[in-house]
Formats: sequence, structure tokens, C-alpha cells
Amino acid sequence: METFAERGYQSASLAEIADRVGLTQAGVLHYFSSKAGLLTGVLDLRDSTDIEELGSERPRGLAFLRHLVETTRRNTGREGIVRLYTVLAAESVTAKHPAQDWFRDRYQGLRVLVVEALDEAQAAGEVAADVDTGTTARVIIATMDGLQLQWLLEPGSVDMAAATEVAIVRLIGRDLPPAATH
Repeated sequence: METFAERGYQSASLAEIADRVGLTQAGVLHYFSSKAGLLTGVLDLRDSTDIEELGSERPRGLAFLRHLVETTRRNTGREGIVRLYTVLAAESVTAKHPAQDWFRDRYQGLRVLVVEALDEAQAAGEVAADVDTGTTARVIIATMDGLQLQWLLEPGSVDMAAATEVAIVRLIGRDLPPAATH
């Protein structure tokens, strides 16, 4: 994760990655069939962490939007993972990047989840019926990604969670439920 986050996919070498984890290049390739396979494994690990925190069933409606704010708050303590995601997401728009399909699928899946949550909130009367849930979902995701980039470039310059919440509240026209306390 650290090597891809620091150098990006193209500049990261299997030799450096192997050295950092105390293996030979052949040892790394024993576990991952290629550098692209290693990259996909790292990205899957990143997402599995978020999925584990979500639990067995995703929150519904406005609670899911609150979950997005809380995920952003947790990300402030995971700079390496945030950097990895941001660097690789940007790189993935280049021709034949090995993670391009992964990022395309991830964004599509996340949009579906956010649209479903917004639709649920509309059905419950918590969000106005005239809110375009598809566009709103795209803007929420773009806001979260843009805030991560700003935070990485100038640490401490932005409270990602507070800014994400402000954006969501303005987009849907109502406050989110309070965060659950553990």
C-alpha cells in the first residue's frame, strides 16, 4: 500500500515492494500473479476494511449518508489508504491502467448505494421528491474525493467530515441524523 501510495502504480517496482515486505520478487509473485494482481489485491484490502466497519447490513436512507460522513472522519486517521486511493484513482483514467475497471466498478457500485439511500429517504419523506438522486449521488462522491485531495495536499486545511456533511445537508435540504455513539 505504501509503495503504491507514494509512487503510483507506474513508478512502483516489484523489487521495492518485495524489499519492503521482506520477500523476493518471486515471493511476491507467488502470492500475486502479477504487479496488476498485487494492485487489485491492495485495493480490495482497502475496501474490505470499510465493508467490515459497515457490518452485515448497510444503513438505510439518511443513516447511510451519515455513514459516509463518518467514513470520511475515519479516513483522517488513514492517510496512507487515502493517499493510495487518490493516487490510483487519478492514474486509472490513463489508457490500459490495470485498475481502470476496478475503479469504474467501484464508482458505479458506490453511486448505486448512494442513490438507493437517497431513494429510501425520499420514500420516507425525509428528502424532497424533486431531488435528482442520481446527480446528487455523483456530487456527494465527487465532494468526498475532492476533499480528500485537498486534505492530502494541505493537511489540516480542511475538516473533511464537516465539509462532507455541509455538502450533503445543502444538497438534500435537511440535517442528517446524529452519529451513533459506541
